[in-house]
Amino acid sequence: MKIVVASDQAGYELKEAIRDYLEEKGHEVHDVGTYSEESVSYAEFSQRAADKIVDGSCERGFVICGTGIGVSMVANKNPGVRCALCTNAYMAEMARRHNDANVLALGGRVLAVTYALTLVDIFMEQEYDGGRHQIRLDQIAEHERSIFRD
Repeated sequence: MKIVVASDQAGYELKEAIRDYLEEKGHEVHDVGTYSEESVSYAEFSQRAADKIVDGSCERGFVICGTGIGVSMVANKNPGVRCALCTNAYMAEMARRHNDANVLALGGRVLAVTYALTLVDIFMEQEYDGGRHQIRLDQIAEHERSIFRD
């Protein structure tokens, strides 16, 4: 699977671990930065990741900042991006199963690397349930179309 990863400096260490972990599992990972712990704007890097989802060059993404809040806010400004900020296994599972999330936001300052990798596995392994949940996704898509028509 083609996956994009991005972070600011607070999420750099976790991004590096996720990238390496996913590559070891055989995924094609596009790392769009940041590439050091030097202070940067999370908005720039989260947008780079969102662009890869929107243009279809990546199927899933992981965006990381200190808490995950900022990167999730930026990613979700893009039509077709369904970014979920998850801090536990149940949230990561439901993000995929009920909401067909295609981007997972994580907090580099609030999650241990080993636990974050557990969330990555759950997010990658879950399939979308469809069915009654599709109604909500269709409503979101219609809302996006109405906003971006102008």
